[in-house]
Amino acid sequence: MGCLILFVVNSASSQTLELKGLLSGWITVNAEDVFKLQFGLYYIPEFSIKKSFSQNYSIDFDISLNVNGTALLQSQDDTQTSGEIDLYRMWGRFSASRFEARLGLQKINFGSASLLRPLMWFDRLDPRDPLQLTDGVYGLLMRYYFLNNANIWVWGLYGNKDAKGWEFLLTKDRSVEFGGRFQYPVGNGEMAFTYHHRQIDPNQNLSGLDMAFDSSVPENRFALDGKWDIEIGFWFEGTLTHQESEQVPYPWQKAITIGFDYTFGLGNGLNLIGEYFVYESSQELFGSGESMKFSALSMNYPLSILDSLSCILYYDWKNKNLYSFLNWRRTYDQLVINVIGFWNPKRFQIYQNPAENNMFAGKGIQIMVIFNH
Repeated sequence: MGCLILFVVNSASSQTLELKGLLSGWITVNAEDVFKLQFGLYYIPEFSIKKSFSQNYSIDFDISLNVNGTALLQSQDDTQTSGEIDLYRMWGRFSASRFEARLGLQKINFGSASLLRPLMWFDRLDPRDPLQLTDGVYGLLMRYYFLNNANIWVWGLYGNKDAKGWEFLLTKDRSVEFGGRFQYPVGNGEMAFTYHHRQIDPNQNLSGLDMAFDSSVPENRFALDGKWDIEIGFWFEGTLTHQESEQVPYPWQKAITIGFDYTFGLGNGLNLIGEYFVYESSQELFGSGESMKFSALSMNYPLSILDSLSCILYYDWKNKNLYSFLNWRRTYDQLVINVIGFWNPKRFQIYQNPAENNMFAGKGIQIMVIFNH
């Protein structure tokens, strides 16, 4: 990626300024109505500055915007447009040789799974998205790395009232969230335990439930995940979430994913990733309730130095629906071209995208061009 860099060096410290950006445009055509077109444009300018005081200590600052616009062309006389400019990232960080503290609007994500992620707590990364964009959270994140490759994370969040990750009950406005994660080497892999606490406002929910609460409700999340390389890559990721109120219809939520990956020595190398996911919400910890089950398979094959072909399949065992995505990608130094074909149910119910009006609903094709500067 090209960038503009200015170096100022002296005997005591160095300073680096960097200005870069990502520009992307796309068009989606749905087979149900080839004259109904969706257009989109993203521009993310990013400015960063880093000052090093020695080989072990540095301070850096990063700010970026998300400038985007969309247009839905339904006929010559009916075009719907929208656009906005949002703050995408804004954080400052202090770094030492084995410690870092980052404060501000940032991305926080972790876990072992990649396609079906129970630990998608603070982001909404979509493995099908060529841009890999996700909203950030406001907070302080501190990480310490031990000499044996173990590490510990501690965070505190504030001002994140919008839904993030899996949340369907929104966080109470102007409340503090906090948690942590401890990751430790186990054999030829690693395991981690994660915890998070927040106060929810059940009156503000995305499930359509009509609930009347006089006060906020505490919520606690617990997770255990691990990943190993034993001829094939193997991992698991499990979470348990509890809202401490009998008035919440299903105060217990449980989710688990198991997965694998392997690269076959066929041609240029065929990489496969497979995951199986189960989610259940219930009134009791060990009781049954509402559930969903998904399987996912990702395949990636490099055709040449410039070209690659990838495919992602999801299967919804409850509704007996198959979701399929095929992406041909050509990559130059600063330019990336994606041609994506999709074949999905008209009502898009894949677990991490609850909105029905998804641009990948039904059958169609999308062309996306990405330019990095």
